[in-house]
Amino acid sequence: ALIGSGINTDTFLFLGFLPLNKKLRKEKFEEIKTLEKTIIIYEAPHHLKATLSELYSYLGDRKITFCKELTKLHETVQQMTLSQAIEYYGQTPPKGEYVMVIEGISHKELEKQSIQEWEKITIQEHMDIYLSQGMDKKSSMKQVALDRGIPKREVYNTLLK
Repeated sequence: ALIGSGINTDTFLFLGFLPLNKKLRKEKFEEIKTLEKTIIIYEAPHHLKATLSELYSYLGDRKITFCKELTKLHETVQQMTLSQAIEYYGQTPPKGEYVMVIEGISHKELEKQSIQEWEKITIQEHMDIYLSQGMDKKSSMKQVALDRGIPKREVYNTLLK
């Protein structure tokens, strides 16, 4: 399934079937949402639609490949995005067990999410975090600029105001 998926094969995480317990399931989704690794999951047809909706809400619109009946006469491999899969299986009833191969988050998207998290607080509050950890002012400003993807000069000018 991994090789035939067309998704990055460098590193991957095989999860098998997801837990049915809601709390454990949520923990698993939280665990995988920031992984850059390709994720492989088994799913039963009667759970597929709900799982796709959950994956979409936690992971966003990533590439996914569905593999069924591998090494058999009616083998199928379908590549699409999670949003396309939700639409497709909303119209086409799922049949058979599925192996889902899901693209990991890109490094660029991970950086973007990190910057968005830091933007929820002010630059001064961000500085205070590093200063409270014992960093000097110059190192703190450099780290704040790096975290936010902005020039050090912008951090300095904001702190002067």
